[in-house]
Amino acid sequence: MNKSTNFSGIPVIKQIIKLIDPFIIYRTAKKHKSDRYYKKFKTYEHLITMIFTVLSGCSSLREITGIILACEGKINHLGLKDFPKRSTLSDANKKRSSKVFADIYYSILDKYRRYLSDSSIKSPAVKNLCIVDSTTVGLFSDILKGAGRKPIDGKCKGGLKIHTMINALEDVPCLVHMTSAATSDTVFLKKLELKKESFVVFDKGYNDYSQYAKWCLDEIYFVTRQRENAKYQSLEDLDIRDDIDPGIIRDEKIRIFKNGSPIYLRRIAYWYEEHKKVYEFITNNFTLDADKIADIYKNRWQIEVLFKRLKQNFPLKYFLGDNQNAIEIQIWVSLIIQLIMLVVQRKAERKWAYSNMVSVIRYHLMSYIDLFKFLKNPDAGWEILKTKPSLQLQMFSG
Repeated sequence: MNKSTNFSGIPVIKQIIKLIDPFIIYRTAKKHKSDRYYKKFKTYEHLITMIFTVLSGCSSLREITGIILACEGKINHLGLKDFPKRSTLSDANKKRSSKVFADIYYSILDKYRRYLSDSSIKSPAVKNLCIVDSTTVGLFSDILKGAGRKPIDGKCKGGLKIHTMINALEDVPCLVHMTSAATSDTVFLKKLELKKESFVVFDKGYNDYSQYAKWCLDEIYFVTRQRENAKYQSLEDLDIRDDIDPGIIRDEKIRIFKNGSPIYLRRIAYWYEEHKKVYEFITNNFTLDADKIADIYKNRWQIEVLFKRLKQNFPLKYFLGDNQNAIEIQIWVSLIIQLIMLVVQRKAERKWAYSNMVSVIRYHLMSYIDLFKFLKNPDAGWEILKTKPSLQLQMFSG
């Protein structure tokens, strides 16, 4: 009989759960007193159930409770003492604060930061670069208010906006703030805690001259695009060296006024040949070359890739509750799983495309295979089958 070299005594889901230190969960639950009024279905069981929900791709309470019930005999591997009922999971999603899951996410990030901060994988345009952007999850308007005016047909769609900041070297959110889609993006800028001489890049939707003035005083540098209707005064043209990217067509010092006070910034016009378009950037940094400022803004695409990865692999379309807290819990758990899967990808001794790896793991959640052995050499079992003599030849040779 052929024995698989990738066999493990515990299923893949348990191997993934073991990457999350239980002490982090218990410590956070104690801090928030999130188990105070629960005899069963503590924070640990709640998190594990939601992790299984996100990883397996379940889209309803009935589906997740039914699948877990079908895993009878493997419930210990999930770390569950009892089968969660639909009402139990629904009530927990509604009443247990999403802040508990937020703190668990940040604690897990602190633990695995060394796996993520790898300068050999990416080369940001500058050190200490942070990237800011937001993505919107569509919802019913009676849950969270949507942006814009009410349409003519009377059907108004709501949404939850996920404001995010990532460190360019880590590729996962280091700060997340959730608001209704109608909330201005500029609110998030006030929550940023940036170190002196660090850089932050974001799109023109975050335009806030008051915040720019504060960063100028704190020696924090920003790069963003200038709005089309921006009013400013051109003070002087800065020299453009011959060895600078030929796409730089203008580099100048400008002045804008906010509440009567002047703010001195730098405006750079860049011709992007591929798009046949001029991009206008503003920054408070006057020392870097103009083409380096353009390169910093190009790094902003990294956060768009993060949002795409999140929504493709852990679709935020179906939620297990119709209230804001339940929705936020599911988003935080999706961020936790995205982080853990990135750690698995970095620890694997073979290069895997993120989506391919997640698909394989999702399919084998309850399979008894050694995850990292399989990821290192997924073709090992196939090679054994190809080199093993057929049963018919074995009969004749006997």
